[in-house]
Amino acid sequence: MPARAIRPILPDVSSAFDIVIAGGGIAGLTAGLTSARLGRKTLVLTGDVLGGQLLSINRIDGYPGFPDGIAGYDLCPIAQEQAASAGAEFAMTELMGLSARNGGWRVATAAGDEHDAAAIIIATGTALKKLGVPGEERLFGKGVSHCASCDAPIMKGKVVAVVGGGDSAAQEALTLAEFAERVIIFHRGDALSAQAAYRDAVSAQKKIELRCDTVVEEILGDDHVTGVRVAGRGKTEIVDLAGVFAYIGMVPNTMFLAGAVALDDEGRIKTDPSLGTRSAGLYAAGSARSGWLGRAVASAGDGAAAAISAHRYVGVTHG
Repeated sequence: MPARAIRPILPDVSSAFDIVIAGGGIAGLTAGLTSARLGRKTLVLTGDVLGGQLLSINRIDGYPGFPDGIAGYDLCPIAQEQAASAGAEFAMTELMGLSARNGGWRVATAAGDEHDAAAIIIATGTALKKLGVPGEERLFGKGVSHCASCDAPIMKGKVVAVVGGGDSAAQEALTLAEFAERVIIFHRGDALSAQAAYRDAVSAQKKIELRCDTVVEEILGDDHVTGVRVAGRGKTEIVDLAGVFAYIGMVPNTMFLAGAVALDDEGRIKTDPSLGTRSAGLYAAGSARSGWLGRAVASAGDGAAAAISAHRYVGVTHG
């Protein structure tokens, strides 16, 4: 299925809003849709790329309304179109700073703009963790990748590795298996932690080999990936391959908020049952939030819930 066209970002937006949402993933887009439908003047700061981590997901399962799954690069533009039709405004820039101002918030963006808002929803999502091994940075884009749906076609007929054991690792291994000659999953644990449906699909795919209790120590190659050095089960070996796709977890994009909100040990934003933080008028949703349930549909639910809470807060404090 071809990717849907992303609606153009409005070049000019006004400066004062009821609710400003930081994040262009499914949590932020759903918050924007909900806020706008509730009649609130809404701005969504999408960052450089609308869609967040879901943009690289070839198939999202378990999302209501799509029994055969849907690609993240299709789902997010659909949500943006709905939010824009409801009246939400968009700016392709990131939230860089917050400050309390006149009972509300002043928002500073990477584009150099400033906006006033009665309430803020932080839905800045996460970034993929890096392996932190020699060769990773040097060979990024030269066989090292974080997007199987983007790079799987160029791995046709080759041997590639996926590092990780969760849902994302299993999904990307299955995507790669459609093109690659063989896919090796290296996982430091003793079994995949992905949900049962993905574990079963991986087991049924004859082109996928699972190597548990194995750690990638180095990515090899001069101007492109030629292999990896791995350690596991009492031995170290070199495995020849052409690509390495790492999915070992996420790092929340919340460090710019240190001091403004309480963060848990993983750096995610602590919230109360209304998804509010310790700062009045500041809410969090999606994978940036402590207690996030780890599913796209959960992120969408978070976005809607945070928008409803912010709408109620604005009604009480600003009329």
